[in-house]
Amino acid sequence: MLAEEIKEIIKESIREVLKEERLSLYEILIPYVSKKELNEIQKKFGSPKKYDENEFVDMTAWIKG
Repeated sequence: MLAEEIKEIIKESIREVLKEERLSLYEILIPYVSKKELNEIQKKFGSPKKYDENEFVDMTAWIKG
């Protein structure tokens, strides 16, 4: 019983570390955008509030995977 509990604790710890590292990777991969660049993007593409929801793909499950 003790061995199984230790195994589960280790598995959960590894999951937590991998999740943290994955989030760090996402932060690194997202480029910095200045206010000027953001304004240019908003002028070109408009506000996300006006986007058609049907054109999006929900990737939540993939990210949380």
